[in-house]
Amino acid sequence: MKKSIDDIDFEKSGGLVPVIVQDANTKDVLTLAYANKESLELAKKTGNSWFWSRSRNKLWMKGEESGNTQKIKQILVDCDSDAIIYLVDPSGPACHLGEKVCFHNSL
Repeated sequence: MKKSIDDIDFEKSGGLVPVIVQDANTKDVLTLAYANKESLELAKKTGNSWFWSRSRNKLWMKGEESGNTQKIKQILVDCDSDAIIYLVDPSGPACHLGEKVCFHNSL
């Protein structure tokens, strides 16, 4: 089923939805970030991973500082329209610590 940005339930979590970023080829989960409506619109328009930074309280595009961009191949929406997956082609590590994926620590 095709969804539009207006179908996304941003209000459920205070204006943000979680975004799982997954490598389109390997299916590795690269990171978890958050999007507001504006960042999701930018992601759809530009084909780059855009998010809302909760710590910096601003929009950011993955790779704008590191150069490790993520080209979006597909955007998937869950059945409740309150979570998203970006399937991406990454140009470098996803983690700001230089690791391939952000989920590299065990508990």
